[in-house]
Amino acid sequence: MKIVEAAEARERLDMPTCVRLMREAFTMLEDGTASQPMRCVNTLPHGNSFGFMPAYLGDHGYFGAKVITAFHGNIGTQYPSHMGYVMMFESDHGSFVGMADCSVITELRTGAVSGVATDLLARQDAKVLALIGAGAQARSHLAAMLVVRPGLEQVRVYDLRKEAAEAFKAESEAKYGVKVTVCGSAEEAVTGADIICTLTPSKEAYLKKEWVKPGAHINAVGTFTPTTREVTSELVAASRLYADQVEAMKKEAGEYLVPLSEGLITEDHIVGSIGQVLLGKAPGRQSEDEITLFDALGLAVEDVICGRYLVCGE
Repeated sequence: MKIVEAAEARERLDMPTCVRLMREAFTMLEDGTASQPMRCVNTLPHGNSFGFMPAYLGDHGYFGAKVITAFHGNIGTQYPSHMGYVMMFESDHGSFVGMADCSVITELRTGAVSGVATDLLARQDAKVLALIGAGAQARSHLAAMLVVRPGLEQVRVYDLRKEAAEAFKAESEAKYGVKVTVCGSAEEAVTGADIICTLTPSKEAYLKKEWVKPGAHINAVGTFTPTTREVTSELVAASRLYADQVEAMKKEAGEYLVPLSEGLITEDHIVGSIGQVLLGKAPGRQSEDEITLFDALGLAVEDVICGRYLVCGE
C-alpha cells in the first residue's frame, strides 16, 4: 500500500501532466470507459460539507473515491479549505492499493480542468487573464492558463482581502515573470479581459454581462451547488454554456439552474460537455466575438485519475 502525502503529490503532479490527465479523464468519461455516480455530500453545520466522490476507470485498471471535507472558513488560516484523501483500488480483485492527499489533487486538477476548457474554447490570441479570488485556485489557474496560453501578457487579480492579492502578485511575478496587476474591484479586473476565472465561494452572482467583452472566455469554478453561483443569469443567457458533465450540470449547477428557473434559458442552452468537444460530438467556439462559459462542478473521475497517477504510476 502506498500513501502519497501533500508534499510528494505537489512535486510529482506538475501542471502539464495534470492537463494531460484531465484530457484523458474527460475522454474516458465521454466514451464510456470510465463511469461515476453522482457525488454524495453531507451538509455540516456552519456551511461546511463532507463529500464522497467515487469513480471507475475501466476494466483491468483502477477505481477509487475522493473523501473530502470543505470548510471555507479555513480560507486565510493554516488549514486548506479542502482536505482528505483519494483512495485507490485495483479493478481485477478489488484490493486497496493506496491513497493520495486530495487537497493538492483538488487544487491542481481544478486548474487543469479549466486549462483544458480554455484551450478548447478561448481565442488563440488571448493576452489578458482576470482572476477573481487570490487563493490556491488562483495559483493553480494561473499555472494552467500559462500552459495552454503561453502568450498571456497581463494578469489581473481581485480579492476581497487585498493582502492576499498582493501576496499572489509578488509570488506569481517572481515565479513566472508575468506582469500581475492588483485591482480594486471585480469589474476593474474583468473589463477587457480575454480569459476570466471566477474562483470564489460567493453565494450570490456578481459577474455581470456588461463587464465582459465580446470574445471572452469564462471559467466559473468557485461554486458547486444548485443555489450558489458567480455568474449572473443575463451573462449565462448571453454565453455559449459548456459543462464538465451535462448530467451533473442539470442537477447541481446554480449557474445553469437559476437562469433556467427564471425562464432566461432553456435546457438546450447547454452546448455540451468538454469531453464531447474533445471527441468532436459538440462544437467549440464558433466565432471570435461570442462569449464562451465553462461551468466546473468538479468530477470524481478527475480526482481518481490523479490518484491513479500518484499511487499506481499510470
